[in-house]
Amino acid sequence: MENYLEINKKSWNAKVDPHLKSDFYFVDEFLQGRNSLNSIELDLLGDIRGKSILHLQCHFGQDSISLSRMGAEVTGVDLSDKAIEAARDLAQKCGTDTKFICSDVYSLPDILNQKFDIVYTSYGVVGWLPDLDQWAGLINHFLKPGGKLVMAEFHPAVWMFDDDFTKVAYNYFNEKPIVETYEGTYADKSADIVQEYVMWNHSLAEVLQNLIKHTIEIEIFQEFDWSPYPCFNHVEEFEKGKWRIAHLGNKIPMVYSLRGQKK
Repeated sequence: MENYLEINKKSWNAKVDPHLKSDFYFVDEFLQGRNSLNSIELDLLGDIRGKSILHLQCHFGQDSISLSRMGAEVTGVDLSDKAIEAARDLAQKCGTDTKFICSDVYSLPDILNQKFDIVYTSYGVVGWLPDLDQWAGLINHFLKPGGKLVMAEFHPAVWMFDDDFTKVAYNYFNEKPIVETYEGTYADKSADIVQEYVMWNHSLAEVLQNLIKHTIEIEIFQEFDWSPYPCFNHVEEFEKGKWRIAHLGNKIPMVYSLRGQKK
């Protein structure tokens, strides 16, 4: 899929306006000081005051700005120029000094010459990347020796199902690109957009093995039977801020998280 970047950039650019207006992203509350990070990643991050953080695939920057508010020096990166424009605007309104760069992940070493204490990445990100060997190499490249990777991501088991979670429709393993057209968006199902996208399923072994290969030592690895986001069909909130697929209950893993250290 040579033109996957072009297709996905267009798709993410189309999402920015509906996302800014959606309840899913609660921008008004965010401007008032609400933190967009969840307990899963906050527990792994710990005290980040004074730390330099590179946030990969940051969308329009809410998590990056939340990290800045917690005292870190943050650089957020995203493929979508519209998202980065919105991120800069949001940071200005929030009064943070969060930096933003418009770039696809793989091209980043060509334009950013800095090492970081922490590389952070979260929720619905690795599926947009075809090559996790290159991705893990890049994380190693941007981390200082002893620096940490903090990652929270939807579990690959979730992506095996069809949209209604009635049958296994996709391969757990990274067999080939998944090219589909989608109406609306996860943050606003009724949004008036139709977009093509290209994604890849990545098994846990593919994620972990590539990190290990690039000298990221896994310190903590966790799996969760809930999602902090109601971005799937047929979800129910069983505890505040925790969602599951109603008819599957706690039977499937929905999220995993990890912290690794560059040796």
